[in-house]
Amino acid sequence: MTHIKVIIPAYNEQDSIANVIHDIPKIVNEIIVVNNNSTDNTEENAKHAGATVLTELNKGYGYACLKGMDYIAKQDNKPDIIVFLDGDYSDYPEELTKLITPIIKDDIDFVIGSRVKQLREGGSMTPQQVFGNWLATFLMSLFFGAKFTDLGPFRAIKYNKLTALNMQDKTYGWTVEMQLKALKQKLSYIEVPVSYKQRIGISKVSGTVKGTIFAGFKILGWIFKYSFKK
Repeated sequence: MTHIKVIIPAYNEQDSIANVIHDIPKIVNEIIVVNNNSTDNTEENAKHAGATVLTELNKGYGYACLKGMDYIAKQDNKPDIIVFLDGDYSDYPEELTKLITPIIKDDIDFVIGSRVKQLREGGSMTPQQVFGNWLATFLMSLFFGAKFTDLGPFRAIKYNKLTALNMQDKTYGWTVEMQLKALKQKLSYIEVPVSYKQRIGISKVSGTVKGTIFAGFKILGWIFKYSFKK
């Protein structure tokens, strides 16, 4: 049977985290919530909902993801698949089965949940998010011939392929770094359309001017870095 673990970075998601955990299909072997220096009841609510909760005091999406990966690396029984999922309940956790199916049935290495327009709730993505996704994926297509249409955080990847990527970004560039390194290492990949709704609470990235600007610089920085890297 396929061994699956889910990593959920979470910063002040007390109102949504239990919903996310409860909606994850039971085929998942372990749900790992990385409490990223929250100041609310995220940790308590995640534990009560049945998740393994880790603490990462360094604030940053990448820091939280790396914490989850480090925890898994120290386990004796390694998973076959890692799924990354946000803690704000904007994704539909039950669609996890759609993401892992191409890996299990078709031996695909990497699957992105693409937040296609026809499956998005109105207002669930800000104009700057839509534009940023378009620009980043356009540049990846231009420089690398990539077929990505989204930098969606809901994604699944074979565990051994993930570790080989040697992920490093600590903050906003995590998703694009993974996609760029997947291209460089010639992983097989596809996108699967997923539903998307308005998140619970305020986005820590697109919900602020500072977050939007820093995320934009990080994403473009990774793309240009890899464009000129031999």
